[in-house]
Amino acid sequence: MRRALTLLSIALLAGGAAGQSLDERLTACAACHGAGGAPAPLANTPTLAGQPPLFLENSLVMIREGLRDVPAMKGLLDGVSDADLSAMAKHFAAQTLQPQPGPRDAALFARGQQLADGNRCASCHLPSYAGREQMPRLAGQREDYLLHSMRQFLNGQATGRDTIMAASLHGLKDEDLRALAHHLSQLAP
Repeated sequence: MRRALTLLSIALLAGGAAGQSLDERLTACAACHGAGGAPAPLANTPTLAGQPPLFLENSLVMIREGLRDVPAMKGLLDGVSDADLSAMAKHFAAQTLQPQPGPRDAALFARGQQLADGNRCASCHLPSYAGREQMPRLAGQREDYLLHSMRQFLNGQATGRDTIMAASLHGLKDEDLRALAHHLSQLAP
């Protein structure tokens, strides 16, 4: 499934991203990240709906410039102008996320809340975890993506992303990351 969607994205962007319309680019993005606020269809892929526009725009620029390594997106933003990246960011930021969390594990949720409070996650991501400016929305994000992303930060593999997250997660074990991911994915955006 992931391969088919990646191939669809590449096919939609074939012939050079610079010549694509904004609608064509957004269709290609939605193949992996979800459309109209729907959750991303691919494992370990973030849902972009409802993210802060500055966070999205910064991420797109970093990916286009090769400063943030996202192998599945290599080359997909080549030739896309800053204005178009900004328009793409505004489009996804304006979408209302329709999270579809799995069943809530009460003990895991409570442990995640305790860890989020203890690590002061809300000081950057806001008490609602809606994100702000360059900090992403965590509430309602896919649980698998949150876990994947936190593991990357903790293991020094989150190139091109805010290094303060590695320090914020320092000392946490994998079961702690699982609890945090579960808690945050269960929150309403």
